[in-house]
Amino acid sequence: MSFESLGLAPALLRALVEQGYTEPTPIQTAAIPAALEGRDLLAGAQTGTGKTAAFALPLLDHLYVSSRGQAQPKTPRALVLTPTRELAAQVHESIRGYGKYVGVRATTVFGGVGMQPQVDALRRGVEIVVATPGRLMDHMERRNVNLSNVEILILDEADRMLDMGFLPAIKRILGNLPRQRKTWLFSATLAAEIKSLAAQFMREPVEIQVASPNSVVATVTHRIHPVDAARKRDLLLHLLLNDARQTLVFGRTKHGADKLTSALEKAGLRVAAIHGNKSQAQRTRALKDFKSGKVSVLVATDIAARGLDIDQLPMVINFDLPMVAEDYIHRIGRTGRAGTEGLAISLVSRDEEGLLRDIRRLLKQDIAIEAVAGFEPSQLLRLDDSARARPSNGRPPQRHARRPHPGNGADAHPGNRTKKPQRSGGNQRFSRPA
Repeated sequence: MSFESLGLAPALLRALVEQGYTEPTPIQTAAIPAALEGRDLLAGAQTGTGKTAAFALPLLDHLYVSSRGQAQPKTPRALVLTPTRELAAQVHESIRGYGKYVGVRATTVFGGVGMQPQVDALRRGVEIVVATPGRLMDHMERRNVNLSNVEILILDEADRMLDMGFLPAIKRILGNLPRQRKTWLFSATLAAEIKSLAAQFMREPVEIQVASPNSVVATVTHRIHPVDAARKRDLLLHLLLNDARQTLVFGRTKHGADKLTSALEKAGLRVAAIHGNKSQAQRTRALKDFKSGKVSVLVATDIAARGLDIDQLPMVINFDLPMVAEDYIHRIGRTGRAGTEGLAISLVSRDEEGLLRDIRRLLKQDIAIEAVAGFEPSQLLRLDDSARARPSNGRPPQRHARRPHPGNGADAHPGNRTKKPQRSGGNQRFSRPA
């Protein structure tokens, strides 16, 4: 299968060739033809599969082929809703790249930055608005944007938007859209609540599911390093100082992320932080510096788990395990994208063993548990099987990435929330290494 065979406009194919893209991913192969036929889409695919291109390419094709000349002030023809600012910015960046030769104008609308530049862009006229629900509602209330001519609505990270409480805003936005439109919903999973939402505003959608819910790509190697909580920072430094590759480190809290960033900086590492207390300008700069290689370590809270477009990121480290098991999938989805190999390391202390059990149940697989020499925990993790930890020097093996598929930028990868993990006792044992 090639992009030419999907029926895309030559101007789009030219941009794809220049970016080195040749073969569509499974989600693109399934979604693009159905979208070009004018069908509604209900699409689910695991992280790193190219969902952005799966909707951006047919969107651009439609607007290009059915061009109406100059864009009208305040009246876009297409609306893309995303849950976070970072995802909105990256979707916009992808649309600009794919649409280099089609002459379609797009802009972003999200919070954390001044409204006036967004107002000016809307007044000049754009065909595509990529927005977060909250800031879009602000512009609607001030009559800066008119959604009555929207021909295509795209919901990216639909389940994530539900998790974040955006359902009332989404329904209000939908009430301002014309009924005769195309609606494309993209999500990491197609849970019952997503299908229920789709049934309310979609017309006989084509359902596409290219991966099982809560699955992870096979190119990611998972590893657990058991360690006492008081020695986590020392172990993290040991790992980072022995491996110079770019690494995304996840912490649980904003304060903890700042403390960790300071400690890594004092150790001489080039590090930046991204979390909710950072301004949009600071978050954008941190991500830009990380992607360019100016900094080698990015410390983040879960705000960065979804939608970060970082090509060929070799390693993700969970300094703290996430409180919700599904968030593990979203975090480690930043590595091993589009066929490249990746490594996901988690530093797990005794008080996190319940969270680890939830993650293993969700993945339905064992994760290798390896004690790092010199950092063995004083208490063993209490899990369900009998194998002991396998010593390790803590140095992740070097990996060689291959060229990524197109469109795996700006994907967001949501999941359903689970009930609070329960702690349980048992024999002090490690799991069998996978």
